[in-house]
Amino acid sequence: MPETSALGPIDPASVMDSGTQEEEKSAPWIVRKLVGSMTGRIVMSSYESLRAAGTSVVCLSPWGDSSPLFLPCIRFRDLAVHTVIAATGGMAAVAAPVMGPVSDVFVTSFGDTILVELGLHAGYDLTTKVANDLVFDKTIKKLVPIHSSRLETTGVKVLLITLKYKHTMTDAALGFYRSSLHADTSLFATVKDYLAIQKGWFSPYLFASSRRPIIPRNMKPDIIFCHGPFLSGDYRVGETLLGESASVIALCDAPASLPDESLSVPPEDHKKILSIPSISNIFSRSRTPSPEPTLTALPPPPAPRRMVILVVGLKPHRKMWTLSARPAESVINYILLNGCPAIVIPVKVGAPLVAWDGLTLEELWEVDLPTEEGARSVSGKFEGIADVIFEYVDLCVDWDRVKLPDFPNAQSTGSDPDEPSPVLVDAREIEVGDVRKVALRDAVTLLVAAAIRSKTSKEAKKELDADRSGVAMWRIL
Repeated sequence: MPETSALGPIDPASVMDSGTQEEEKSAPWIVRKLVGSMTGRIVMSSYESLRAAGTSVVCLSPWGDSSPLFLPCIRFRDLAVHTVIAATGGMAAVAAPVMGPVSDVFVTSFGDTILVELGLHAGYDLTTKVANDLVFDKTIKKLVPIHSSRLETTGVKVLLITLKYKHTMTDAALGFYRSSLHADTSLFATVKDYLAIQKGWFSPYLFASSRRPIIPRNMKPDIIFCHGPFLSGDYRVGETLLGESASVIALCDAPASLPDESLSVPPEDHKKILSIPSISNIFSRSRTPSPEPTLTALPPPPAPRRMVILVVGLKPHRKMWTLSARPAESVINYILLNGCPAIVIPVKVGAPLVAWDGLTLEELWEVDLPTEEGARSVSGKFEGIADVIFEYVDLCVDWDRVKLPDFPNAQSTGSDPDEPSPVLVDAREIEVGDVRKVALRDAVTLLVAAAIRSKTSKEAKKELDADRSGVAMWRIL
């Protein structure tokens, strides 16, 4: 029985709406035609604005900013706030969407879900290079080469991707993650953070495809993740960005071929009980005791899933975000940096569909790096950002499927000359499981360092909107 990610959706029955399958939703043809017509679009735009009147102080606009013209429909999806034990041993706060069973099965082919047009790619290599040696060769490196010349951004690649869908506007099933590394692990913001809009930098990806992201202003998550509505094109977008990346750190094998996903697997009853703090710490307690949330029972997918983590920038089509939201399709420019490697990891059942770090590239450019390999930064922010992302990813990764190329057997004693010796990291002996975590932590550290170093690139500053760029994650095959 596969292990379920602690970031999975919450079973509605456990927190007393309908079941949400991971299959692409399709509205009736006549409804889509009416909504997509000029008259229908004007009516829907007016309807959204009227329902959202006077609510701009509650949450960000669906484009992720404070736009007074396009405000979200305030219908907050049910969220269950709970805690999980993080890799650091602390308690991280998670607000997960309450959803029915999620079936990881495709019901349509991938052939017509996205269209890709390659734009600017000067100074960008034509082929993707494997960058595993930045983290490990035959042993885990003792020092992470954050100042390697291979992490220097000298070129960018712009991809215009058209993502097609067949549903009408609906709320995105968002979740929010707050790391245990903070002194204050509460998900709820102070007055100082109330007006911050940086956490919504990735919102156009969802809203342009008719998935309305509702991000409360009074939350201060480190990572925002989304479980749906599911589009098969999401997988294709992630796979395309991975294939177009200049370098890749792969911690798992790629699938040999596209699996046959036409048959579903019946869900098993393997609900996981979570460690829940007293809800009275956050909300006033009712007379009836609050039920104990449990994860939704998820069927294992026909083929194990992976996740790609990369630095990406978003830009609207023809300079306006409203022009990126066409009837039945979204059109967005995705910008990749040749100095920022993509990371590929295997993930558990229940790992989010997409996710993004709440810090924009503009904020990352303000972070200082260590002056030399093996040292710490003066402010300590660099290490903190890398640790927060690693802590989140640790809840998604399927460690049993992590593969380190040319990695010696850590169970060996070294007594046999033909048998490899144990691997040493920072002059201490560790087991295979720990080495895998060290490798992933180092890979995330390199990604964050490369993102920070991109501030010296003229091409990056010219092509990127730094307030719409950052670290994003896609679940892929």
